[in-house]
Amino acid sequence: MVSAAPAADTNKDKECLACHGEAGMKSGAGKSISINPAKHAASAHGILGCQDCHTDIKEFPHPAKVLKVQCATCHADEAKAFPASAHAALGDAACATCHGSVHELTTAENLMPGKCTECHAEEVTALASSIHGQAAKKGDKDAPKCVSCHGPIHAVKASSEADSTVARKNMADTCAKCHSDAGFLSRHQIPVAHPADSYKQSVHGRAVALGKEAATCSSCHGTHDILPATDSRSSVNHWKVAATCGQCHKEIAREFNDSVHGEAVKNGVRDAPVCIDCHGEHLIMDPKNPGSPLNAENVSSQTCGRCHGDARLALRYDLPVDRLTSYADSYHGLALKEGKVTAANCASCHGVHSILRSSDPRSTINPANLAKTCGQCHQGVVDSKFVIGPVHVQTSTGAAHPVVLWIRWTYWMLIPMTLGFMVLHNLLDFLRKLMYPRPHHVSGAKVTRMNRNFRIAHWGVIFSFPTLVITGFALKYPDAFWSRPLLMWEGHFAFRGGLHRSAAVILVASTLYHVIHLAINKRDRMFVWAMIPQIKDATDIVQVFSYNLGITKVEPKFAKFNYAEKLEYLAFMWGTLVMTVSGLALWFNNFMLRHFPKWVTDAATAVHYYEALLATFAILIWHSYMVMFDPLVYPLDTAFIDGKVPAEHYRHARPEYYRALQRAHLIEEPTNPAEFKDEQEEDNSGGEPHEKA
Repeated sequence: MVSAAPAADTNKDKECLACHGEAGMKSGAGKSISINPAKHAASAHGILGCQDCHTDIKEFPHPAKVLKVQCATCHADEAKAFPASAHAALGDAACATCHGSVHELTTAENLMPGKCTECHAEEVTALASSIHGQAAKKGDKDAPKCVSCHGPIHAVKASSEADSTVARKNMADTCAKCHSDAGFLSRHQIPVAHPADSYKQSVHGRAVALGKEAATCSSCHGTHDILPATDSRSSVNHWKVAATCGQCHKEIAREFNDSVHGEAVKNGVRDAPVCIDCHGEHLIMDPKNPGSPLNAENVSSQTCGRCHGDARLALRYDLPVDRLTSYADSYHGLALKEGKVTAANCASCHGVHSILRSSDPRSTINPANLAKTCGQCHQGVVDSKFVIGPVHVQTSTGAAHPVVLWIRWTYWMLIPMTLGFMVLHNLLDFLRKLMYPRPHHVSGAKVTRMNRNFRIAHWGVIFSFPTLVITGFALKYPDAFWSRPLLMWEGHFAFRGGLHRSAAVILVASTLYHVIHLAINKRDRMFVWAMIPQIKDATDIVQVFSYNLGITKVEPKFAKFNYAEKLEYLAFMWGTLVMTVSGLALWFNNFMLRHFPKWVTDAATAVHYYEALLATFAILIWHSYMVMFDPLVYPLDTAFIDGKVPAEHYRHARPEYYRALQRAHLIEEPTNPAEFKDEQEEDNSGGEPHEKA
C-alpha cells in the first residue's frame, strides 16, 4: 500500500499528460499549456503531482474557469517577503521571470548568478572578475554569492531601503559576516585584522551610524568589482588611493597631488605616502581623538617620524637624517612630549596635505615665507629685521651655527674636567679623613657664620634651585619616572613651566637680595673682599692634594674662607648670571626673535642646558660634600638653620681667623660648659699623629 499511492499519482499524471504532454498544446486564450514530462521530472517541482498544485481540477473535462495556482501554499515565507522586495516591481510574472516555467523550475542554487545576468549583466560581469568571483571559480566554498550580501533572493531590498543588507548603515555588518570571522581570515590568510570593527569605530563609520553621508565599505573597495589591493585595477591599490579618497575629499586630493608626496606618487616612488599611510585604513579617526595618528601628540613621532626617522629611507632618497631627532630635541618637541598639545608639530610648519619643498615659493617653509609661518605663534618674527636661520638645530649634536658649536665644545670639555676635579678632590679628602680621623674638641662654643640676611638669601636658593633642576630637566627628559607627576596636568595648563619660571623668579630675587644686602651693609660687605681669590688659594689646593695623598704630613690652614668655598661662591654667582640671561632669552622668545638672529636663541638654549647640567652636578658633588658628607660636618652643617657653626672647626683649620674672632669677642661660649666634654687632642684611630703647621 505504501508504494501504491505514488503509482496511483503517477497514473493520474499520465492521464493529465495524455493531453498536456503534447507539444504545442494551447488554451482557448492561446496560452501554452503544454508540459515536457522529462523536464518537469528533472525540475524542482518534479516530486509533485499535477493535483498537488491544481487542487480544484477533479474531473475531465475541466471546469470552464480554472483557479490560478497559489505558490504561497508551499512557499509562504517567500510569498510574504516578496511584495516588499526590490523584485516585486516585476509584478505577477515575477516568479516566472527568475524561475522560468513552473513546470520546469530550476532551484536558486542553480540559477545564480547566471539568471541574474538577464537583468544585472554589468554587475554579474564585474562580480565574475572580482576577487570574490575568482574565488568562486576556484571552488572556494567561502566565496560569497549574490544572496550572501543581498540577503534571501525573495527578500532583496534596494540599497536605499533602511533595512536592506546593503544599505549604508548595514554595509559594515554585511561585510563583517566574513571579514570579522577569525576562521575565515585564517583560512584565507587575510592579514588585515578586524576591518569591519575598526571601520565602525572610525570617523566614517560613526558618521554613517548617525545617518550622515560618509564612506562605506563599497565607497572605497567598490561593490561587485572588488579587487585585491595588489591588483593595479583596484580602487584601493597604492597608486589609486588618493583618487579613491578624492571622490569625497576633492580639494584635499588636489592639494595632495600637488604636494611633494603627491609628486613622488606620480613618479612611481613606492615608499611615497598616500592617504592611508598617515590616516590609517579602516580605523580613520578625527585628528582631535588622542588615538589618532594625526593627533597633535602623535603626528610627529608616529606619522611623519615613521618615514623621516627611518635611516634606510633617508639613505635611499637622500633625505636629511636629523629632522626627527632635532625636532624631538627642540623646545617644541619636548613641550609636546610632556603633554603641551599647543606646541608646534610637523604639520604646524610644513602643512598637512599641501606639503611642498622648501625651494618652492608656495611652501610655508620657503625662506621668504618662514617669518609668516613662525609668526603664527611667535609674533616677534613677523617684525624681525633678521632672516630666520636653520630651524632644525640640535642642542647636543648635529649641525649648528658656529657659536652654538663653540658653546657645545666648550662645555663638553669644561663639564668632565670640572666634575672630574671635584670627584677626585672630595674622594681623596674623604679617604684621608676616614683613615686618620681628626681629634674632637667638644666645648659647645659657637661662631656666627651666617647672619639673618645671608640666611634669607640662602633659603631662597634652597627652595628655588632644586625646583629649577627638577622642573627644567622634566622638560628635557619627560619620560623619566620623576617627571611624570609634574607633567600630569600639562594637557590642561602649563604647570611645569609655571613652576619653573616661579622658581627662577625666586632664585633671581634671592640673589638680588644678597647683592643689595652687601651693597648697603658695610660690615657684611667685607664678605666680598674675603671671597676674592688669592695666590695662597692656588698653593692651598696643591697642599691639600699633597696632604691627602700622604706626600706631606702638614695639614693646611686657611683664612676665613678656603679655596673650596670661594670657588663655589664665585661659580654660583656666575652660573646664576648665565642661567638668568639665557633663561630670559628663552622665556621672552618673541622679543629675542624680533631683535636678534635665531642663532642667538639657539645659543641660549645650549648654554641653558649645559650650564644646568654643570650646576646640578656641582651642587651634588661639591656642595653636598662640604655640608653633609665631609666627616668633619657629617651628618649636616646646620649653619643654614641658625647661622652658627662649632668654634672648634675654625680653631683647628683656620687658627688666625679663630684668634681674630676671640679678639673681637665673637665666640659664643655655652651657658653651661659642664655639659660638654673637651676630649684630649690625640689621634683616636691610633694612626699617625697630625703635625701642626
